Amino acid sequence: MKLTAARPLFGETASLFVNEAAKYEERILVKKEHWVVDGKSLLGLLALALQPGDEVELEAEGKDVNPQFVETLKKEGLFK
Repeated sequence: MKLTAARPLFGETASLFVNEAAKYEERILVKKEHWVVDGKSLLGLLALALQPGDEVELEAEGKDVNPQFVETLKKEGLFK
């Protein structure tokens, strides 16, 4: 599933993403250009240095990410 960052993903916002991802059993991958990081890794997300307008793709172990997870990210204003 492709999403566009609505806010920079640093510190508090990255921590919010990781904490939400930790609620799900499946491994969540975040892909940006040639980078692929574990969505449950704060350091990995920080390495992406996501800025507003950056497009990422979320994948959960080869399938679509839980819609509830995506809805929470959008509700928190991290992605659109």
